[in-house]
Amino acid sequence: MSRRYLLDTNAVSDLIYRRKGVHERAVDVRKKGAKIGTCAPVIGELYFGAELSTSRGRNLGDLKQGLRGIVVWPYHILEAEEFGKIRAELKRLGRPMQVVDIQLAAVAKVLGQCTIVTSDTDLLAIPGLDIENWTE
Repeated sequence: MSRRYLLDTNAVSDLIYRRKGVHERAVDVRKKGAKIGTCAPVIGELYFGAELSTSRGRNLGDLKQGLRGIVVWPYHILEAEEFGKIRAELKRLGRPMQVVDIQLAAVAKVLGQCTIVTSDTDLLAIPGLDIENWTE
């Protein structure tokens, strides 16, 4: 199986707009046979941001174009079950986190053997995730 990279909202945005070296890193890992993707909750967050932006039409077009080159991993019942486990554990620990980040973590855990690409540090609170920051 080829290596999989699951991109968080910030990483997808940086990839689409070719910021902070994320596009170049994606090209490099693809050359090595890796799959680059994201998940439905992240896409929802990206559409939310585009809808609220002052350049709505342009940003929606950029988003649709940019998503053409990446895999979209689903969010179904197994991911929802994992989400419930993770969110309950975080609540028990008194550790708040954005719902989208927990959904992303759930997708990563269900996929197995994938690396989350993000510049946020929140996901470090969830054990068992492989996380990389491509903007460093």
